[in-house]
Amino acid sequence: MELNIAVLSGDGIGPEVTNQAIKALNAIALEFNHNFKFKTADVGAVAIDNCNDPLPKDTLSLCKTSDAILFGAIGHPKYDNNPSAKVRPEQGLLKLRKELGLYANIRPVKAYQTLLDKSPLKKHIIEGTDISIYRELTGGIYFGEKYLSEDENVASDLCMYSREEIERITHLAFKAAQNRRRKVTLVDKANVLESSRLWRKVVTEVAKDYKDVELDFLFVDNAAMQMILNPKQFDVVLTENMFGDIISDEASVIGGSIGLLASASVGDKYAMFEPIHGSFPQATGKDIANPIASILSAAMLLEHFELFNEAKLIRMAVEKSLKLDITTPDINTKYDNITTSRVGEFIEDFILNPNDTNMNFTNIHLGQSTII
Repeated sequence: MELNIAVLSGDGIGPEVTNQAIKALNAIALEFNHNFKFKTADVGAVAIDNCNDPLPKDTLSLCKTSDAILFGAIGHPKYDNNPSAKVRPEQGLLKLRKELGLYANIRPVKAYQTLLDKSPLKKHIIEGTDISIYRELTGGIYFGEKYLSEDENVASDLCMYSREEIERITHLAFKAAQNRRRKVTLVDKANVLESSRLWRKVVTEVAKDYKDVELDFLFVDNAAMQMILNPKQFDVVLTENMFGDIISDEASVIGGSIGLLASASVGDKYAMFEPIHGSFPQATGKDIANPIASILSAAMLLEHFELFNEAKLIRMAVEKSLKLDITTPDINTKYDNITTSRVGEFIEDFILNPNDTNMNFTNIHLGQSTII
């Protein structure tokens, strides 16, 4: 298969982790005789610095003429710490989602067996957790009309949803549940918000087309609590934009590091794949950021094109790296010199040599003696 992939590495650690995902994809292309072509473009703070636009026209054009987008991260302290900034990196990502119609964000959350002790939550609570969060991505309060009074003492953000916006992601969530454990939990605030009441009404109607899937409801405050108390109860979580943003970041602590969580943002025509973590400016250039989320995002990209064996091999490589503790400092307990790039090299090597990649690789890359 030939794929043209737009690479929007963005800011902070974005380029570092995205480079590791590209290593994995290049190894897959070599192993399975595919042809993946990568073209890069600016987005976020780096794009503002270069042309005063967080989403330049050339970047958007590249995305629209590519088969898929591999995204890194956006954000910079000089904008984060300046609430009066009129042009912000996040505007580029929001515009990109809207322009490409990426209305569904899919975030898998899994408790890896080898990392149960790394989570701040108790082992017996998180063991077996396997959740898929479906977050609506192009509507709600992030995109609603914004108002600031002339004296800047009153502000508002409008949360608005239409039946069509709710229906299209609901169908995706229920279809996903049919191939999982057949349960969808709608997270809303229907006891307070009119928009949530519309969500509950529309989702209940759509559920009638999926009689083999159980539908459950939770208010978002209770859902946030249940995500910590009993995450195993969840299969597919369906929710609106802001609630999904918060709930999925909260769920990231289950696995022990936000650096493990990948995501796909899909629409009817375009698809983008990215780690859910931010730009982590404190780690920029230090080669310590966890690249696994970006690499798993590459696996989701392959699955999007029904390259399931290829995606499975990447996931096997990730599992092996976790088992051998070939991981970055956020979850590493064994070695003190495993870097972002070394994790990428290990996964690349495993894809090309799955039967030979073992502790000898660890010894070689740690500069220790090895018996072959």
